[in-house]
Order: sequence, then structure tokens, then C-alpha cells
Amino acid sequence: MENINKSFFGVRVLDNVSFDLYKGEVHALMGENGAGKSTLVKILSGIYRMDSGRILIDGKQVNIPDARTARETGISIIHQELNLMPHLTAAQNIFIGREKKKWHGLMLDDREQNRRTQELFNMLKIKLDPSVRMGDLVVARQQMVEIAKALSFDARVIIMDEPTAALNDLEIQELFKVIRRLRDEGKSIIYISHRMDELKQISDRVTVMRDGRHIATLDTASLSVDEVIKLMVGRELGNTVIKKNPGKNRGEQILEVRHISRGNYVKDVSFTAYKGEILGIAGLMGAGRTELARAVFGADIRDSGEIIMHGKKIHISIPEDAVKNGIGYLSEDRKLFGLATGLSVEANILIASMEKFLKPMGIVDDKTAGAEAEKYAQELSVKSAGMKQPCRYLSGGNQQKVVIAKWLLRDSEVLFFDEPTRGIDIGAKFEIYRLIKELADRGKAIIMISSELPEVLRLSDRILVMCEGRLTGELTGSEATQEKIMQFATRRI
Repeated sequence: MENINKSFFGVRVLDNVSFDLYKGEVHALMGENGAGKSTLVKILSGIYRMDSGRILIDGKQVNIPDARTARETGISIIHQELNLMPHLTAAQNIFIGREKKKWHGLMLDDREQNRRTQELFNMLKIKLDPSVRMGDLVVARQQMVEIAKALSFDARVIIMDEPTAALNDLEIQELFKVIRRLRDEGKSIIYISHRMDELKQISDRVTVMRDGRHIATLDTASLSVDEVIKLMVGRELGNTVIKKNPGKNRGEQILEVRHISRGNYVKDVSFTAYKGEILGIAGLMGAGRTELARAVFGADIRDSGEIIMHGKKIHISIPEDAVKNGIGYLSEDRKLFGLATGLSVEANILIASMEKFLKPMGIVDDKTAGAEAEKYAQELSVKSAGMKQPCRYLSGGNQQKVVIAKWLLRDSEVLFFDEPTRGIDIGAKFEIYRLIKELADRGKAIIMISSELPEVLRLSDRILVMCEGRLTGELTGSEATQEKIMQFATRRI
């Protein structure tokens, strides 16, 4: 790719970017959210059209006007949000739109689709039934199906955008085995990730982008993580560590949860949250952390349990009840549950607080509402082309800030942050950390769920640990270590 330029809404997002890829290599593409990584690979995969520049394959210039042309050229992309249909089988997902047929095209040939899918699975050395429903598979297995789908197009170039964001350590290692196998067979992988520890494990070269520009391309073997971070953010991050003051700002008890249960996901869990405190919830995948938050917030129906705010029992059966009682929830899947991505920045910030801006006859005071939304967007330094820009065009970090702005405008007393930095680059992570700390300093009760133990240890004043739906341990921020958390996270009761 040579001298690629692209603008949205008059904002330049790619500025003369060049990028190259060799046969049989894993090339990591790194950069903060908004650096232009996803835009670059979406141009390569035919999702966006560049304003200027050129793409060459085997030295010959090609035109890639759409995704179909990209696939026919041998380029496939596996998005962070997997594009799969849960009600269809693995084989049906792989061959959707180009189904195998029999009887002169009158009937689908499921047997042939399953046979071809099994060949792909065998090539990848993964044990999976082609007839399994996608909705019955964990994310890691769904990702393997996406890789098989890419290979079914005879892809020479496979783009993986944040492939490990929702995987645990064992699943990540299985994915890496598949990637190394593909590389050894001559496939070329463009690997986008924010996880620094993955660089040395999986990539051969690293290209760093910043503010829509190519900064450097270097051999992974010669790089340190600190060098990559400095190239990404343009500065040292040594002074950006968030300082905790365990218990210093803790005030009155705001929330008490008593004996919450929900099926096999949450089993008799009780805890308290205090004003000015960051309460971390740690545990392995499937421990029930998200299910606990959703049960408290009313997003899932609980079997039993009580919720007390300021000493008084409150009734929460749907999220609207929680919001009215001062509880906000930032979901782990912000695009599915936190944002209406087709709506503007302004609309998303206002969406939970519209009744504040109603005039007589139910008419919205657009001027006042818009001014309030803009105030919170500026306070959180949301980077956008304006308040009317659709949220789908924002980077992950800025989308997360919009969700935070929504709950700040609502003036929620208790805020659940579920995986607050998933899919967010290291520079934006520190901004989110700082915001969480500032919210606690303002007296909010913060309940933070995170799969990243360094994140939990860095921010939490107190840490709850869950295993298989139960609360198995509680640690103060000062006594907690990764080892102690893991002991509780693997302890069955």
C-alpha cells in the first residue's frame, strides 16, 4: 500500500500512509485508537475506498472497490466483532451467499458443505463439528470458524483485528498455534492488537501508526515494549501511573447487594459499595462477574436477592428501575449495549437523560440539551468531527468516553464498569483510568470488572474475587497480588 489518503467528514484519518507485507509473515499493526489502523485495513479489504494512493499485489497495481473484489484477490478480514449468524451451523456460516447446491440448484447440499468445512478444519487442525450451531460455540471457537471461512476464499492475506480481545490465555495460545501454522504454509497475516505482551510471541515485524500517519516499521526481535509504546503515543508513559489512596476517599455506604442468585451463573453473592471507592471484581472467564452486574442492573432476571441504596430496599426488575435509582452500567460490549452507533455523539450522551430537557407539551429543549451534551464531551475530551458525528465513526476509546458522558449527565451515584478498556489502546487506557479515578474522587461508587489483573491491581481500593458464580475472596488494594487473586479465582466452594 503506497501513499494512502482517506478523510471522513472533512477530517483526515490517513495521511500518506504506506505499508508492506511479505509472504509467510505476521506483521503487527499497532497504534492508539484513532491512529488509522482499522481504516487502513478496511481499505485493503474493500470496505472503504481510499481518496488517493495505490495498492500493489505481486508488484502489480490492483483496484479493490468492494469486499467481494478483495476476497477474489485473496484478501480476507476477521473483524473484532465477529460477523456470524448464531442460528446457522458452522458450515452454513462459512458458505453463506455461495451455498453448495444439488438437484440442478434446487436444493442446498448440506452434506457437501459439511465435507468441505471438515477439510478446512482438518487443515487448521481444529476439532470441531461442521454441523454445530454457531450460537452454541464460545468466542474462541467462533473465531476459528472465521479463520476457516477466510481460508475457504483461498485467502493469501488474512487480516485479524483484535483477535484475542475476548479470549482467555489458553484460547490465545491455541489461536497462536493456528496463526503460526498459517504463516508456515505461506499465508500472510496482518495482526492488529493493543496487547503489548503478544508482540514478541506472534509477530515478525511491527508497523506503528500515530494520528493517521506511518511512524515506523521495525523487526520485532529488535524492539522493546517501551519503544513501541513511545512510538505509539509520542511520549514516555512512565509518569502516567495512577496513584491509589486506599480508603482515603471512602465515604458512606451507598449500595448493598444481599444474596443475589441467578441460575448457575450467580450463586448467593453479597457485597457493599462505598462512596469514593473503586471496588474491583476479578475472576476467570465464566466466573459470573458480568452476570452479577447485569442481575443488579436489571438487565437479567435474578432468582433471588435484595438491593439496598442508602439503607433502603429498592425494586429493580428492568434497567430503567436501576437508572432511576442512580445506578449506571457500562457494558463490556459497548457497541451492542452501550451505544446506538448510528446516532450522533450528542444523541448518545443525552439518551438516558432526555426527560431533564422536556418543555411543556413534551417538546425537547434542543438548545439546552445540546449545550449540556457538549459540556460533557469537552470535559471528557471526546475527539470527534462534531457533536452530530455518528458514533460508529469514533475510535473505541472515544466511544467509551461517550458512554461515560451519558452516565455522568444522568448523575449516577453507582457506576459499573465492565471491561472498561477492552479493545482500547494503551494511551487511551490511561485516560480511562484517570477518568475512573476522578469519578471516585468526586464521590461516585465505582464497581469495576476486568479480566486484566494489572488493571484491577492498579485501580482498586478493594477487590472481590469470583469463581464459578460464587464470591470466593475479598482483598484490600494494599494486600492484593496477582498470586492471591488467582488463588481465589480458582478456588471452588
